[in-house]
Amino acid sequence: MPNILLTCAGRRNYLVHYFRQALGGQGEVVAVDSNPTAPALQMADRAFVVPTINHPDYFDQLLEICRQHRVGLLLSLNDLELPLLASQRDRFMAVGTLPVVSSPEVIDLCFDTLAATEFLEQAGLKVPRTFVTLEDVRGALGRDELGLPLVIKPRWGSASIGIEYPESLEELEMAWNLSKLRLLRTCLAGPSAANLEQCMLVQERLAGVEYGLDVVNDLEGRHVGTFVKQKKAMRAGETDQAVTVVSPLLQGVGRKIGEALQHVGNLDCDVFVEGDQCRVLEMNPRFGGGYPFSHAAGANLPAALLAWAQGKTPDPQWLTLRPVVASAKCDHLVEVRDYARSETSVFVKNMLTGRKNQFGAAVEAV
Repeated sequence: MPNILLTCAGRRNYLVHYFRQALGGQGEVVAVDSNPTAPALQMADRAFVVPTINHPDYFDQLLEICRQHRVGLLLSLNDLELPLLASQRDRFMAVGTLPVVSSPEVIDLCFDTLAATEFLEQAGLKVPRTFVTLEDVRGALGRDELGLPLVIKPRWGSASIGIEYPESLEELEMAWNLSKLRLLRTCLAGPSAANLEQCMLVQERLAGVEYGLDVVNDLEGRHVGTFVKQKKAMRAGETDQAVTVVSPLLQGVGRKIGEALQHVGNLDCDVFVEGDQCRVLEMNPRFGGGYPFSHAAGANLPAALLAWAQGKTPDPQWLTLRPVVASAKCDHLVEVRDYARSETSVFVKNMLTGRKNQFGAAVEAV
């Protein structure tokens, strides 16, 4: 079994647990993050504190970890890291590590909401009406082709950063201008700076029932299945409560997307259904916050990825959901290992200066 590396592991300790179970003691889960107190680091077999993704040494350090610990499979859990990792794919392949990441073209398309809506329409799918200028929005409102409330969001977005829901024309104008200013103070400033005139979008606010899809392709980009969950509650831009459903309609939507996009691994996708109309809202080519609801209902994508990486055929049960399984996320504490043995003043200084941090024996510096 290959060892697994999860980058930008953050709070996704459940993915560490899923991959450890899939390995069955025949391999290790290695996790890295720039924050030594990240919950996922505390559960990994090996954990390393690394620089942030934009640091010039970041990928060199990941490569060294892959060499030293015989990492066979690498997955990023961060939207902003995906395009960087896709561009570094050949370097990892050269040391025997397979990044589970789509092509740079697929990553860029999914990250750009405007490009994604155009792609989905070309694939024969419906999307929310999308505008890049306030003038176009005012015109559509004046012709009664569009109604309030609306949604303002970054064109290149992540999680719920910068999203506003104006309910009047006055609020729309204010939120549009304020959102543009605030966006440049977020982690999305870099991508947005490439086109400040079109870095924000306005979309119609969709009615109906919201569903989350895990659109699953194999490592060659071939569609193998779609897991469907009805969202019951959201928290900080992530699914907080959901129930699995069997829906030929939505599984067909997932198949269309998977076959047209040819992404690698999981694609986290949001869809609104009103009557027999489906509208696709977002696509994120990675494990998303909705995957645990699929896993709780019998899916096992980590095991399937390991099988594909070894040239094996996954157990069909790993790509099948039990219907009507309702699940809810909850908070629980994870002890930060060896914190008591670290010097708090040194820890704080290292975090502030960006130096590499050795954080006890369990969480290592590179």
